[in-house]
Amino acid sequence: MTALRLQGATARYNDTAVLKEVSLTIPAGQRVALVGRSGAGKTTLLRLLHEQYRETGALIPQDLGLVPTLSVFHNVYMGRLHVHPTWYNMINLVRPLEREVAEVRPWLERLGLGDKLFAPVGELSGGQRQRTAVARALIQGSELVLGDEPVSAVDLPQAHNILGAINDRTRTVVLAMHDVELALSYTDRVIGLQDGTVVVDRTTGSLSAQELAELY
Repeated sequence: MTALRLQGATARYNDTAVLKEVSLTIPAGQRVALVGRSGAGKTTLLRLLHEQYRETGALIPQDLGLVPTLSVFHNVYMGRLHVHPTWYNMINLVRPLEREVAEVRPWLERLGLGDKLFAPVGELSGGQRQRTAVARALIQGSELVLGDEPVSAVDLPQAHNILGAINDRTRTVVLAMHDVELALSYTDRVIGLQDGTVVVDRTTGSLSAQELAELY
């Protein structure tokens, strides 16, 4: 995968600029955290990146985008719909094939959901739903993962587990994050946003949690 690039990206919402002339380049293989208070422009920046690189990237949206009436298996399997023809996907919707169950199960076990394979997503806790959405993104096997607060609904041990799984699976990662300690632990570079503009763009090794806390 080539580098990700945005040049002079601007976005508006209800006549208010939420992203103002943002330009950045993210080399392939880099792991980036987007930090800043709510409304700073992190979600909008991720959306623009996803629109431009949706063919090569997997998205973990903040609203998760799950189907509550379907099982965890079916929601995760949706990450593989592009791999198979429609008739094959319909078969798995009605009666999951063992080969596809075998593909999904290890990711659920890695994320602590092995016992929820066929549980309806609507019966899960918020943290379990978030992990389901992460598994759906990881099973795509994309070289890029874009995540909008992918650990906001889980406790610290689960957050470490999720971020470790993302980094193990994916070469290039861009995550909007609120926890600056986690951002410094699992990424190579931090981009700090404030009022729709980039105010920090440094390697994690040159930053402290105290410096980033000033963005909040």
